[in-house]
Amino acid sequence: MTTADYHALLARQEAMRLRQSLLSTGPAAPGARPPRRNGPAAVADPYADQGHDSARDQWVITEHLPLVTPFDQLIAHLYDAMFERHPYLRSLFPDSMDFQRAHLERAFRYLVENLHRPEALAVHCAALGRDHRRLGVRPAHLAVFEEALAEALRRSAGASWTPELEGAWLRMLRCGVAAMVAGAETATYEPTYWNGQVTEHRLAHAATGAAVAVLRVRPSEPYPYRAGQYASLESPLLPQTWRPYVIAGAPRADGELEFHVRAAAPGGVSEALAVHTRPGDTLRLGPARGTMTLDEADLAVRDVLIVAAGTGWATAKALLEDLAGRRAPGRTAHLALTARTRADLYDEEALGRLEARCPWLRVSLAPPGRPPVHEDWATSTAYVSGPPDMVEDTVRTLTVLGLPAHRVHHNPQPPGSR
Repeated sequence: MTTADYHALLARQEAMRLRQSLLSTGPAAPGARPPRRNGPAAVADPYADQGHDSARDQWVITEHLPLVTPFDQLIAHLYDAMFERHPYLRSLFPDSMDFQRAHLERAFRYLVENLHRPEALAVHCAALGRDHRRLGVRPAHLAVFEEALAEALRRSAGASWTPELEGAWLRMLRCGVAAMVAGAETATYEPTYWNGQVTEHRLAHAATGAAVAVLRVRPSEPYPYRAGQYASLESPLLPQTWRPYVIAGAPRADGELEFHVRAAAPGGVSEALAVHTRPGDTLRLGPARGTMTLDEADLAVRDVLIVAAGTGWATAKALLEDLAGRRAPGRTAHLALTARTRADLYDEEALGRLEARCPWLRVSLAPPGRPPVHEDWATSTAYVSGPPDMVEDTVRTLTVLGLPAHRVHHNPQPPGSR
């Protein structure tokens, strides 16, 4: 089968699936769309159907982890097996597999650590399923992936391989795949990506010498999102490689989006965007994701605390712009930034404009490495953004101060992404 034949087959399968979905809903008004299902709630627990115990499988997998770790060897065997049997699948992946391997390792670790929490796992994997649509991933690919994982487990474990170990891994994978498929189904009528044109690209320098690229992007079609959410971007310089960035602002009348990008490891998406992108270039944007958005009911009764470091300022800026139009009378906001001086901030002018516009906003600075929190913030609702270590330390400190977990918000920032 050629690559062209393969993609034609995928298109026919998608058309048949969509036709079945339309017919199953019964008669509808002209132009009406079939109702959408509500994500993870539709995911059945495969363990309930198979009579297996997820906690037992988790124990089996954890007990035998030394046989298949470090995961980079297992993952190498997996992709070798998959591409040996189905070479046409290689076109779905970027030229460099480094990012993909790191992403899969994080996914494996998440599944192993959360197998005993089916609801949280379903939510996480449903989001992965929605996002993987833009890569051309279909349910048939996931069956091929399972086959390759079984072979990789045999190669990694060698003589120590057992049917019990393989069964536990495959049931764990099926649990995640069921949620991914359900998540993809709920996003049937959502575009897999938007095209966007870069309208501005400038380097914002801090006194420390660290530079951050500030990009303005105009989507080709209306792009729905809420302040505090993030979007995954793909540069034509690195096809099939996506990296999440917070949208640095509340929705604008002109529809443009702003992103703050610090060049990270050489060869990654961040370097492509920060160093090699220019006005007029075209990018792809995945759908907006993330739940670190302002809660209208909470704003009426609590002050807001925003803690940010580095490009976490992008989130803080978006939330403050949104708060400026929604703040309840008498409520205040405190912005705690990690920086020795204001000159160390890469976007100090934007902060100054927000301070002038928002007299209810207080700003404080704290040196790097020291979570900038105080005891009198224990009654606030907190939003934390920045490097993963800083977020973890700050969330821990706020918890010690007495903030319940549901009032401390932060978007996931997996390490190793670039």
